[in-house]
Amino acid sequence: MKPASFKYFRPASVSEALVLLSENQDDCKILAGGQSLVPAMNFRLLRPSVLIDINELKELASVQTTGQSVSIGALTRHATFHRGVVAGPLGHLLTKVVRHIAHFPIRQRGTFGGSLAHADPAAEWCLVATALGAQIVARSSRGERTIQSHEFFKGTFTTELAADEILSEIRLPLMADDWRTGFNEFSRRAGDFALGMALAALRIESGVIKEARLGIGGVSDRAIRLEKLERSLVGRLASSQTFDAVAQEARTVVIPTADIHASAEYRQDLIATVVKRALSEAAA
Repeated sequence: MKPASFKYFRPASVSEALVLLSENQDDCKILAGGQSLVPAMNFRLLRPSVLIDINELKELASVQTTGQSVSIGALTRHATFHRGVVAGPLGHLLTKVVRHIAHFPIRQRGTFGGSLAHADPAAEWCLVATALGAQIVARSSRGERTIQSHEFFKGTFTTELAADEILSEIRLPLMADDWRTGFNEFSRRAGDFALGMALAALRIESGVIKEARLGIGGVSDRAIRLEKLERSLVGRLASSQTFDAVAQEARTVVIPTADIHASAEYRQDLIATVVKRALSEAAA
């Protein structure tokens, strides 16, 4: 299949892109890596009349540490995180997560911001943003606004972005050196979409958990931060018994979805497995 006909623009600046988007917002798509958009257009699942290619906008492709956060430009390719571009536990976590994203050629083109804007429930970066409490910056010709991750994702392929907005930047909070991280994902084959995944970050002192971040993805219509379980972890021993108990509780607080790949019952069991493995890795 080939896409339906469309007008193509390749702006040289963000301001030019925003003007084009404002003028064509009723039937327009942004092209960054194109790893999800182009196949959907080829199958004619999407038929935008206007395509705005932002690959010339190099200002959206940087990674910078500022204050207590790291700023990731929306056009930053997945493959950038194969090396430790961010210091400390956060950088280590990003290098672990990125290797689960599809296959190497796709990671050369796909972008961090495109992943979030697409909002696939099985996308690894959506889980990272949700579990760590990212701030997502959206720009339009009307101005700029910052959206909290728990407000950004509305459901499968649905976000808070307005029709005339471009996701320009993602801000992730840095972690002190005493944080430890874990990530576990299950898919049928390497590179397949996740049937379930979990991210854990723990700060442990003398064997006792002092702070925790915990999230799951790939099991419902969006990634979920398990804040109740985070609070329940604080003050408990970082032990297999604790992680067993929390993993079983995770099964009861999330209502998984069913599809052609897995039943809801299967995903419910998978939640407990990936949560325990992520926690255990973080404590190792």
